Amino acid sequence: MQKNDLEQIMQKLKGTRTEEIISQMKNLYSEIEEKQDVWYKKSGFSCLQGCGECCRNFEPDLLDCEADYMAAWLLENQAETAEKAGQAIFPFPENKGCPFWNENTEYHCTIYGGRPFICRFFGASGARNKDGKLAFKPCKFYPAEKLAAHKPPLAHRQYSAEEMTDIFDILPPVMTDIMEKALSLNPDNHSTKMLREILPSSINHLKWILSMTDKD
Repeated sequence: MQKNDLEQIMQKLKGTRTEEIISQMKNLYSEIEEKQDVWYKKSGFSCLQGCGECCRNFEPDLLDCEADYMAAWLLENQAETAEKAGQAIFPFPENKGCPFWNENTEYHCTIYGGRPFICRFFGASGARNKDGKLAFKPCKFYPAEKLAAHKPPLAHRQYSAEEMTDIFDILPPVMTDIMEKALSLNPDNHSTKMLREILPSSINHLKWILSMTDKD
């Protein structure tokens, strides 16, 4: 089990705008986890253990706030990896997708506690369609035979909020609603950059802030 606490680094960042952003990101990630736990328990629908297919050739693009959280998590929990990533040296540079995705482990993600929004939402979230209505579609990698075995049977199609309520008696967390909260953390910059591009600069910026605030 990977560590997920940020106690030491948050203490060193105390009183800074970066500490405020990372703290709010931690709250948003906790909100996702809590809502997904309820969704999993009531719906009986969750990703297959050890799948990871959605990450195989996928490199996430990050908001500044996501990159800040990932940088803080790495510095707190995987200092050596953070040091190398600050130099744009990643554990699995040969990957076409995420450079933190490990083919040879059961759970694949090597920075699970620091992963960004999209990775947390995969397989367990709804979204709003062009009309603003909530919809849910099972992950395309979820085996059709397992969907068919669900009670009641499911298929690879989009389900409306009404259908989800009838089938599951619960609605999944909504990606777009939670992302709106994240966008408010950097109101002047809603653009994203690919992980390989943004993370090194975020790590180095955070290290600079820490060097200015280090009380040890």
